[in-house]
Amino acid sequence: MATPYQDRKIAAPVVYPDNKPFWDAADEGRFLVKHCTACNQPHWYPRPLCPFCGSDKTEFRDSAGTGTIYSLSVTRKAGPIAYAIAYVTLDEGVTMMSNIVDCDLDSISIGDKVRVVFKPSDGGPAVPMFTPV
Repeated sequence: MATPYQDRKIAAPVVYPDNKPFWDAADEGRFLVKHCTACNQPHWYPRPLCPFCGSDKTEFRDSAGTGTIYSLSVTRKAGPIAYAIAYVTLDEGVTMMSNIVDCDLDSISIGDKVRVVFKPSDGGPAVPMFTPV
């Protein structure tokens, strides 16, 4: 089944020294979530300081990359190719914005279980997106 994503170019993400391990792992097909070792809280997006306690004692940890669609919008008029943008709450408890891909856009709903997939970007590392389980 052809999906809208196949024809849609994804801009390469900006890679900084503090998020490079995340993008390197994504290029290897691994999904990482940042955790604070001081307060033991996971957080999204990857950053050097914990947003909960301000500690610089943070580390990347492997994630299964599974979660639930928290909010969803299918965009059909922003360009020639329809796509779904969503907030996904990962099983670790953090919520991130991403795309829902490799599915019929009319079949996805808030509350659906999803898993991470990695899609190529235009000249940069792979980008994590999600597909229904």
